[in-house]
Amino acid sequence: MPHGSASRSVDVVKVIVFADVTDPWAYIGATRFERAAAMFSILTGEPVEMTFRAFQVPVDDSDDARARVVAAAKITGIDLDFDDVLAADSFDAWRLLTWADEAGPGFQRDLAHQLWRAHFLEGADIADPFTLATRAALVGLELETAEALLASTEYADEVRTQNETGQSLAIDALPYVVVDQRWTLEGMQSQNDYVQALSQMYSEQQGDSSSDA
Repeated sequence: MPHGSASRSVDVVKVIVFADVTDPWAYIGATRFERAAAMFSILTGEPVEMTFRAFQVPVDDSDDARARVVAAAKITGIDLDFDDVLAADSFDAWRLLTWADEAGPGFQRDLAHQLWRAHFLEGADIADPFTLATRAALVGLELETAEALLASTEYADEVRTQNETGQSLAIDALPYVVVDQRWTLEGMQSQNDYVQALSQMYSEQQGDSSSDA
């Protein structure tokens, strides 16, 4: 269940999701959370604004871990294909995702899912600059700008800072969701659990607002 304490006075529910584009649990959990957030918005009328942040982690590649993650993915409607997955350093992908976050609403989310699909479903190398730039173009970002960014060290410091922030939070499992800088949800949960957690947070926030009135 969510943890935290402090109040907010904004209409938009702001969410930061620490994840990695090479971590299958982050892929599944983020997908479930996004669906839960959409349902929460329908139920409450409260929009949810999500931002992804890097927390690069080593992937458990054991047979047991693969079996568990494949089963969880199927429930979520994702057909993972580990046979063709290529090991990749996601640092440059996160530089691109950090840029995408600044490009406007929706670009970062769409690019994250493009990279997850490329890595887990298509066997693409998401450490390859050409793969990264073309995926950016697929979501509507400028190809030439993406290529220039990847040829530079732009956003490298930002990605390092994101990883350091994740370390300071002592994250043990992805995705790690921070809601309104107040509540945290760690590790993959069911879509229903995410909806219930968001609803509980909303009720607590409404109670805080009433007591402050």
